[in-house]
Formats: sequence, structure tokens, C-alpha cells
Amino acid sequence: MNEWEWRLLEDKSTLDSLEIGGVEVRPGDHVRLRPREGGDVLDIALRGKIATVESIEQDYEGKFHLAVIINDDPGRDLGTERQPGHRFFFSPEEVEPVNAAGDRPSNSKRAPRILVAGIGNIFLGDDAFGVEVAGALAERKLPESVRVTDFGIRGFDLAYALLDGYDVTILVDACPRGDAPGTLYVVEPDLDALDSPVSPATIETHGMNPLNVLRLAKTMEKKLNRVLLVGCEPQDLGGEEGKMGLSEPLAAAVERAATLVETLIGKIISGESLEAGGSASIELRASSD
Repeated sequence: MNEWEWRLLEDKSTLDSLEIGGVEVRPGDHVRLRPREGGDVLDIALRGKIATVESIEQDYEGKFHLAVIINDDPGRDLGTERQPGHRFFFSPEEVEPVNAAGDRPSNSKRAPRILVAGIGNIFLGDDAFGVEVAGALAERKLPESVRVTDFGIRGFDLAYALLDGYDVTILVDACPRGDAPGTLYVVEPDLDALDSPVSPATIETHGMNPLNVLRLAKTMEKKLNRVLLVGCEPQDLGGEEGKMGLSEPLAAAVERAATLVETLIGKIISGESLEAGGSASIELRASSD
């Protein structure tokens, strides 16, 4: 929402401060912009920018909005009556409190930002497991710092999401390891071992190889934050002709997997050690029984 659109709302009030992610934010403080996915080109351009809060306003529906000026906007000093296009409004969920250098404030109590990424192809039978788990999690009430997204086979989108500053990313996928169908496990890939560079051309347009996506993201960022994989042993991946729908063991494992992801989220937010490390490390395991 820009300044022109905001002026159309007649009933609004200003606040002296607002707590965001455990940090009290006031006019003059700095935030990093995290626009919601699916926005327009302007949202994409502003993602990750550092901005200064000019005012905190509440509209007639009781919703809060932060009026911000982008710190590196050459037109930011146009005066108090800024022209439309230089003053922007974001919800509290779309900003992260930072200091002028872009670091977390020393008094920050911000909960870890967690991305849960459901991945898989819905036309290949049990390969759709991650997609189904993402749908199940979308029906549950999760902490505000957790984002659940069905990435399907959109490898590029997942690679860019991995660069968006999440503290932990939880990938959910069907992964064969030789166990009974429906067996769940948690693996932490060894990101330091993903040193071989990957060209964007290696990312399949109609497929999703999680390791290649991680390699691509690491090629662009050099250092990735923690990644966990919640995997499920598949029974039927559809073969050459494909197949719609999960097999019975995996359909029965969807809610268990969603609960497992919730357990991981709780441990991460509370600061508990997951004691996982290395590409073969399994921290939690649940049988198909």
C-alpha cells in the first residue's frame, strides 16, 4: 500500500510503539522488509531492504501498519509531505526489527524464523508426500515466525527462499532409504559437503532435486543457515506413467509427519539441541506402525 492509497482510509490512529518479534519498535527505528510471497514487482524489489519507521498506524479495522522510508531511497528527503512512491506501508508480519547496520537489536527476543517447505510432484504418487504435509500444516496454528509453503517442483523458488534469511529450513519430502513404506525420519544434510558449484541450468523445470537446489542456493549465498529434512519412505512413485494420490502407508503418515514437524519447530524455538549433524544423522524416527 502506498501513501496515496493510505490517504483514502479516513479513520486511522497513530501509536507510539508496537512490539514486533519481541522487540519494541518506535518511529525512527530500523526494520528489514520481508513482504509476503505472491506480491507484485515492487514487493520483490523491496525485499530485504533496510527501512526507517516513520509512523505506526492503526486502521479502522484495528489492523496495524508501519509507514516506512527506504534507507537507500534517493528521494527519501522530499520533506514531511512525501510524494507517493517514497513512503510505503507494511504489516508487522512483513518486517524484522534491526539496527542501522541491519543486525538484530541487542535487546531482541525474536523467535527463530523457520521455513517449512513441502516439495514433490503430485503426478508421481508418493512423491507428493511433502505437498500433502504442507497442506496439513496449513490447517494448524503455528508460531508467527514459521512460514509453511508448498513449493511443489519449483526449484528456483525454493532456492531463492533459502536465501531469505530463515534461521532454519525444514524440507519435507518422500525419500527412499530402504525402510518400510511410511517410515519417517529427520536428516540434517552436511551443507559443508555441498561445495561443487551448480549452474541454474541444472535445475529441472519439471522436477525437484533437493540437493541440487541446496547447491544452487549455496552457490549464490556461499553460506546457508541450518537445513533439516523430514523424509518419508515411499511405496509407489508412479513409474513412467505417473499416478495421482498417495499410497495407503504414506496417506496414513501425513498427520504424523505434520506432528513431527511441529515437534521440531518447538525444539528450535525453545533452543533445545536437536543433536543432528552430517548427511546420515537421524535425530527423530517414527515407524510406519
